[in-house]
Amino acid sequence: MPRLGGAGQRPQKKLSLTLLLIGLVTLVVLLTSTILLTASYHSKKKSLIETTLNLNQANADRMSRTMDSLFRSMRSSMAYSADKLSRLDELPPGEVDDYLELMRKSSTYFNSILLVGADGIVRNTSPATLGMEGKPVKSPWAVEALRLKSPYLSEPYTALSTGRMIVFMSEPVYAPDKHYLGQLGGTIYLQDNNILNMIFGNTDDIDASGSYYYIVSSSGHLLFHPDKERINEDISGNEVVRELMKGNSGQREAMNLRGVQMLAGYSSVQANGWGIVMVSPVSFIQEELWSQIRTTLAYTLIPFAILLLLAVLLAHQLAQPFVMLADLMSRVGKGKSELPELKPHWNREADLLTKAVTIAWSNIQKHTDQLTQAAMTDLLTGLANRRSLELTMNQWIAAQFSFSVIVLDVDKFKFVNDTYGHLAGDEVLKQVADILKMSIRPGDVCCRYGGEEFVVLLPRTKASDAYTVAERIRKTLEASEVPLAVKVTSSQGIAHYPSHGNSLEELLQQADRAMYTAKGMGRNRTVIADE
Repeated sequence: MPRLGGAGQRPQKKLSLTLLLIGLVTLVVLLTSTILLTASYHSKKKSLIETTLNLNQANADRMSRTMDSLFRSMRSSMAYSADKLSRLDELPPGEVDDYLELMRKSSTYFNSILLVGADGIVRNTSPATLGMEGKPVKSPWAVEALRLKSPYLSEPYTALSTGRMIVFMSEPVYAPDKHYLGQLGGTIYLQDNNILNMIFGNTDDIDASGSYYYIVSSSGHLLFHPDKERINEDISGNEVVRELMKGNSGQREAMNLRGVQMLAGYSSVQANGWGIVMVSPVSFIQEELWSQIRTTLAYTLIPFAILLLLAVLLAHQLAQPFVMLADLMSRVGKGKSELPELKPHWNREADLLTKAVTIAWSNIQKHTDQLTQAAMTDLLTGLANRRSLELTMNQWIAAQFSFSVIVLDVDKFKFVNDTYGHLAGDEVLKQVADILKMSIRPGDVCCRYGGEEFVVLLPRTKASDAYTVAERIRKTLEASEVPLAVKVTSSQGIAHYPSHGNSLEELLQQADRAMYTAKGMGRNRTVIADE
């Protein structure tokens, strides 16, 4: 007997919806964890490297400027003394000795000073114990200075007799009739007691991150370094040192001669051709990153495991794809994650629901963005509000980013409200906001702090420069025309980070006190904190 159509055939195996949902949830958890950890790792790594490089370069630049100023001061002192000795032939030797001794002891610039005649004979020295008076100079650097008859600064060299590293600086001495009399020279013992060593010789300190600095000569030899055994070592093969030898300054990730990857900020010194390098090991950054990953895993693995277990239990109860999509929407919303790509579904109803979910999610994101913007903006003036101000200040303070704060309060604003009404008061506030917007630079932050009080943040601005900006705002406001029978003026207080405080509260308190001081002095003026 023939079989009926389909009778006896094995039923086609169907994909279990429960298994599909369990697999989907598992995949989402794993991918989300991987994406979050990867994104967090790369974002944090980039941030740490950029911050470290910027800090290292800032420190190197600061030290470079200090050294440049120091050597210019040395040169100025030497030129002044050479001018004083221009009547050398008329001065008794004892007076010259006293002058050189005073010059050496008063500034601590030089460890020894000598006066050499045009004939190459040492005439006077300080200290006298050098025992060189009446003898011809033998140092090739002093001989070269005599030959050049012009200001001279030697490369650092090692004295054969003492083993000291020395820098020789000299200035020509000319008589009033422009007759060449000789050279006034000073020696700086790099590792001995002098002002240069006092400022830059403390290289022993290596902080907890492994950061330290070193100084190289224009020829690439180490002058100051935490490892004293390496002083005078030729490290011109280091790519950072090669940049310094070209007179360049900057920052980069580079490998040192011992194969250690470092984050270096470097700056050349114009006055002497030396270079200052501030370095931090990349290994410290890696340790920080792995520590963050371990912490992130500790906080996320358990919640993810719980979420997966709940999803498995829920999947067994699901019977329709509509519930799956609703659950997906719920979990994405709670996790504040981006909506994963939802492909068209084979089921018509599920496909319609998928499209609806996508549209709904877009609307939610748009509404959320609008709410976020509204939460950070003052509705009346359109300026940033107090929440935005505090967020910005905390970020700048955490990054140790110097800035100034101007607190502005409209004078006698209660009188305006009581006399002309709140609508007139609102117009005054809007006008103040417009003046503030026109008076600040791109990158400055202006907000309404509350009531008639406004705050302006000026990045990389000293208190004295902030005072200039505040005065411009005050005068512009005073000169502005308002539809009232009174002049609108303001009292302003200024504070600077970190000069006047190390926290948001302390800075605002200092600026607020300065503002109230301005009010106490008669209003319509600007006062800097502690002045």
